[in-house]
Amino acid sequence: MPTIFSHPAVPLAIGLALGSRIIPGRLLAAGVLASIVPDFDVAGLHLGVPYANELGHRGASHSLAFAIVLGLLAAAFARQLRASRLAAFLFIAASAVSHGLLDMFTTGGLGVALAWPVSDARLFFPVRVIRVSPLTIKTFLSGRGIVVIVSELLWVWLPAALAGLALYFASGKQGKRRA
Repeated sequence: MPTIFSHPAVPLAIGLALGSRIIPGRLLAAGVLASIVPDFDVAGLHLGVPYANELGHRGASHSLAFAIVLGLLAAAFARQLRASRLAAFLFIAASAVSHGLLDMFTTGGLGVALAWPVSDARLFFPVRVIRVSPLTIKTFLSGRGIVVIVSELLWVWLPAALAGLALYFASGKQGKRRA
């Protein structure tokens, strides 16, 4: 998996590119959280849930169905997020599903159950360029952790920043000022 530090790159890029009128600060913060929440399934490893189980790491919580449920929850709280129901749903669902999609680019693990509950097959993209993050802090703080961070800067943060800038300039917002 990419680290907990890199999953927010996608919602941050989208939110900052679209601007606070479409993605208000509260919704942006919720999107960052939604991009991290799928990895809460790691707690199951400590509770005896096998990695390959549908509730194990990269299982149900990494699925499109889970992202849709989070999006629906966000739509129900759209007023508190200071967003329209549609913006809350789409942004939170996209933020959550981006987690599994990023994990599908990693070099390790069992793959992602993106289609759960329809299928419990674990999937990867054909191109796997993001170095998989170790699951322990001790290993992460070693040389291996540095390799992972460099990989994430190259394959997550740089593309997210470029995509965010492209979206920002395509929207024509850069020349507009508030009166």
